[in-house]
This record gives sequence, C-alpha cells and structure tokens, in this order.
Amino acid sequence: MAPSAPLPSSPVSSSAAVPAAVKILIAGGFGVGKTTLVGAVSEVAPLRTEEYLTRASEGVDDLAGVDNKETTTVALDFGRITVSPELVVYLFGTPGQERFWFMWNDLVNGALGGIVIADTRRLDTSFASIDFFESRGIPFVVAINCFHGHNTRTAEEVRAALDLDPQVPMLIGDVRVRAFGRDLLLALVDHLMELSAGAPVH
Repeated sequence: MAPSAPLPSSPVSSSAAVPAAVKILIAGGFGVGKTTLVGAVSEVAPLRTEEYLTRASEGVDDLAGVDNKETTTVALDFGRITVSPELVVYLFGTPGQERFWFMWNDLVNGALGGIVIADTRRLDTSFASIDFFESRGIPFVVAINCFHGHNTRTAEEVRAALDLDPQVPMLIGDVRVRAFGRDLLLALVDHLMELSAGAPVH
C-alpha cells in the first residue's frame, strides 16, 4: 500500500503569534475628558455609550464646572491601539457619575493599569478614581487635562491636593491631542515596567 499523502497544512499556521492583549482603564470624574481621550488615541472609531442629559438628571448629576456638557457616558467607552503585531492595547473609559460607579467593578477585571484624568477646576472629582485604583493595587498615572490650555495650579499643588504617592507619574496636557494621549500610555507602560522590575522575587 502506497504511503498516504501528507495532510494539507492548516490555513492558520500553528506558529502564528497571537497578539497579547493589554487592558487599560481610563477613569476620572464627570466631564473631565475620558471619552475625548479614548477618541483621540484609538485607531478605530471608538465605541461610545453616550446619552443626552435630560431634566431627569437635574439634582442628581453635578454639572458644576461643566455647565455646557450635553451628553454623558452611561456604560463605557472602548478603543483599540495596535502597538505591534505582538501587542494590542484595549482602552476602557469608565462612566463618571456616581450613580454609574457600580460598573467600575466589572470594567476593572483584567486591567493591567489605569489613567486617572483630573481637571484642576474640580480636583475633588478625581478622589474616587484614585482611591479605586489604590484599593485594588492597580498601577496608574494621572493626567491633568488643561482644557483649552487652561490650568489653574502647578504640578506640585495638584500632587499635594490629590495626596499622590511620589512614584505615581503625573503629566499635564490636553487630552484632545493624540500625542499627549500617547505620552500618557508610554508613561503608564514605563511605570508598570519599573514596578515589575522592583517587585520581590517569590
């Protein structure tokens, strides 16, 4: 009996590398620029779950400092960045209003790190996000979003007001600018690598 012919090779090579997926959470108070940041850096049209603010939210959502805001994220924002054939970064923006904070516990699952966006006009809206990451031991960086170049405090004042650990990176810029978003992600990667290098060996 003649030897059987070799089986045809699979259309998907077994040696083909599957890109590693990294999940990054973007958090912050209501109206600080989370949706804007995701849209600025995502290579695909971001998935957004925005709804118009209505009279039903009066007395529930704090619009101080963002009086002109007409929409709000009610679930999440989602974007993607392909860093290389081996690495894909997925961005998840959290809803900012307190009534949607319960979703953070689901969104944080699998997150490698986070970005907290702060507005110097309303720094108190960033406390919940910082506490959230710190309580779960998730590394994060802080982005001071200067709306239209407007910044009312120095970096030292902001760090002191937020009571940030000296090791937490903090960058100041405009989240509408793609280059600033890139710098934030690179700062987070560097921060994660530094923490990994300094982690004790078990």
